Amino acid sequence: MMKKLATGLLALAATGAVALAAPATASAATTATASAATTATVTAGPSGYDYSDYWGSYYSSNHKAKARGWIGVEWDKHQKRNTVRVKGSLYDLDHRTYKQGGKCAYVKFGVHHFGDNGGQWYDGKSYTYCGAGGAKQFQFSKNRVDSVRVKVCQVPLHSSYPTKCGDWEYLYTAESE
Repeated sequence: MMKKLATGLLALAATGAVALAAPATASAATTATASAATTATVTAGPSGYDYSDYWGSYYSSNHKAKARGWIGVEWDKHQKRNTVRVKGSLYDLDHRTYKQGGKCAYVKFGVHHFGDNGGQWYDGKSYTYCGAGGAKQFQFSKNRVDSVRVKVCQVPLHSSYPTKCGDWEYLYTAESE
C-alpha cells in the first residue's frame, strides 16, 4: 500500500514539474487567442449583429414554466440608435389539470430606453402558453434600448395575474458591450 502511494505521489510531482516547465508565453498566447475568439463570437454574433447571445433557460419559482432564447442588437453607423431583437420559446411544464391547480406558462420582458434618467422600466412584451409538455415560439423588437430583462411566471387559465414568478434576469445592458 505504501509503495502504491509513493508511486502515485511521484507521478503527480513529475506531471506538475512538466506543466511548470512549459513556457508561460505559450500558455498566455493560447489564453489570449481563446479569449479573443470568445469575444468575437459574442460581439459579432453568428448573424451579423453587433451583439448577440443566447439566454436562459430561466424558470418560474416552482420550475413549472421555462423560457429560453436569443437576443441580438444592431447599432446604426453612428452608434446613436439601436434595435434589439428577442426570440425564444416558452415551455409549459405543469402537467396538472386545471382542476388540480395547473397553470399556464408566462414570460414577461422589461425594457429600459436610452435617455430615461428616471429609471423607468417599461413592459416590453409578455406571452402566455397553456399546453403542458409543449412550447410556444415568440419574437419581438424594440428601438433605442439600453437594457432588457426577463421574468418567467405561471398564470391561471382565465386570468392575467402572474404567480410563482422567478427573479428578473438581465439579458442585455448597453454598458456590457
